[in-house]
Amino acid sequence: MDEAGGMAILERIHLSIIREVDRHGSLTAAASHLNLTQPALSHAIRKLEEQLGVDVWHREGRSLRPTQAGEWLLAVANRLLPQLAHAEERLQQFAQGERGTLRIGMECHPCYQWLLKIVAPYVDAWPKVDVDVRQKFQFGGIGALFGHDIDMLVTPDPLFKPGLCFEPVFDYEQVLVVGPGHRLRHAAFVEPQQVADEVLITYPVAPDRLDIYTQFLMPAGISPRQHKPIETTDIMLLMVAHGRGVAALPRWLVEEYGAKFNVSPVRLGRDGVAKQIFLGFREADADIGYLRGFIDLALAHRNSGTASL
Repeated sequence: MDEAGGMAILERIHLSIIREVDRHGSLTAAASHLNLTQPALSHAIRKLEEQLGVDVWHREGRSLRPTQAGEWLLAVANRLLPQLAHAEERLQQFAQGERGTLRIGMECHPCYQWLLKIVAPYVDAWPKVDVDVRQKFQFGGIGALFGHDIDMLVTPDPLFKPGLCFEPVFDYEQVLVVGPGHRLRHAAFVEPQQVADEVLITYPVAPDRLDIYTQFLMPAGISPRQHKPIETTDIMLLMVAHGRGVAALPRWLVEEYGAKFNVSPVRLGRDGVAKQIFLGFREADADIGYLRGFIDLALAHRNSGTASL
């Protein structure tokens, strides 16, 4: 109970303090980031603890360790503060006569070239909408959608959950990429056991989310001799070109850059591995004009026959 006899009021500043102490590791650093004095910050949390009748931190000298209640409050802060910031940003945009900002999250390393082909006409068609592209998320792409950190997710691996929608906008084939002197360069297709002695180069993604593993190698009980993650497409293709391994990439990307590096695509299995890129968004945002406009442009690009790049 507070001094007036009512329940304690949890305010936004309390959530901000909890989050910044967790991020920066001390009251002093958190106070500096929030433009508060350390005594003011300490007083705010101490008063909240007194009103709630529960400690937020274990105090061990100068260090702070969240209690169970503190951990729960931190989870609330991480969920609510981005949503509040997003709401304020959106309202400010309305006040300034802007349409908004479309924040696009990427869970697809090689998709930037495809994305650029959509963004270019989009920014012309929606001049009052800014576009922001993000690749790193605190809670993964799906968590970023639910937490309002992003408005749209570009992903080849949708997770269909209540409250989210996914639309396929791009079809492609996943292939094995080999160098100029590789024994499989002229093969019509490759079998899983033929990859067992190879150094397999992929983007830095867990094997259980890589199609060459889940749809090709794992069903056959095969693993490559070595798995080498590389983040940059050019370096990946350079390594393949110089005989340092084979790679797993979309066919369209190999066809666009293969000549530069003298590498070749080989089909994974007799029937190949077919994939799609999806655009995910919150169901509640489905009627936002500028978000729908981006999806419609992506679908038009796909239906025009140029989606294969």
